[in-house]
Amino acid sequence: MFDVLPDRVPWFLAGPALGLLIVGLFVLANQPLGASGAYVQTTGFLRKRDGVVMWRVFYFVGMFIGGLLVTQVLRTSGGDIRSGYDALRADFPLALVIPMVFAGATLLGYGAAVAGGCTSGHGMCGTAQRSPASVAVTATFMTTAIITTFALGLVVKAVA
Repeated sequence: MFDVLPDRVPWFLAGPALGLLIVGLFVLANQPLGASGAYVQTTGFLRKRDGVVMWRVFYFVGMFIGGLLVTQVLRTSGGDIRSGYDALRADFPLALVIPMVFAGATLLGYGAAVAGGCTSGHGMCGTAQRSPASVAVTATFMTTAIITTFALGLVVKAVA
């Protein structure tokens, strides 16, 4: 019924659009676009701290509400909710998956705040700002991901 959006936007459209969005935000507001920064600003707002950038709070809340609306409005042709967590939902009921995902996202946001940014923030915004720390951390997590993927591939082949 609601086949408005494809399952995935092609990389050659999403990548440049995201790049233009990041550069445009730097040009207009001289601020990076980042989910972990929005998380930090939202927690600051909830704690009634001074200096909160309100557009980041709206950005954070909008990500949550947008995801919730998409999963509730854009259902599959069978009427099932499109959660993106099919493997998790195969083992747990939706009533348990929602708080599990929320708790995981909250912990992820807290960890990113403690670490001074998330992987995508360092990789996209930090490297765009030519931050040496972001370049180092991006090289580290990309190298780790490549080595882990290669190692898992060897383990799976050995087991199969």
